[in-house]
Amino acid sequence: MMTVKLQIVVGLAILFILAILINMIRRRSLELKYALVWMLVLTALFVFDCAPALLNVVSGFLGIYAPVNMIFFLGFCFSLLIIFSLTVALSRLSNSVRTLDQMVALNEKRLQDLEQELKKEKAKHEEETDHHRM
Repeated sequence: MMTVKLQIVVGLAILFILAILINMIRRRSLELKYALVWMLVLTALFVFDCAPALLNVVSGFLGIYAPVNMIFFLGFCFSLLIIFSLTVALSRLSNSVRTLDQMVALNEKRLQDLEQELKKEKAKHEEETDHHRM
């Protein structure tokens, strides 16, 4: 069991981290969709910190002998959730980059074609000007 002093320190640390997280969302340095998982975990930790007996109840319900093992299990699940959400975000960004790369390549090709057409028009115009001078 945790002492009351440790519970207060852990609770204040969780609230401090939650305040930093909310401030980052407010300043738009962190998107809400990525912060929701962190907020959920911090809230669950705060609940377990305020009511440590609840950790015993939940671990007993899940068939986990020691509440400490329950914390490790939840940490493992949280890590998997973060990895999965980052993998989804990376896949989306990869598709966006591929699409943008293709668009840039097409625009560069169009620009080259227009430059060549402009050179031909300019050469044709110079040739006509030279022909009229003669």
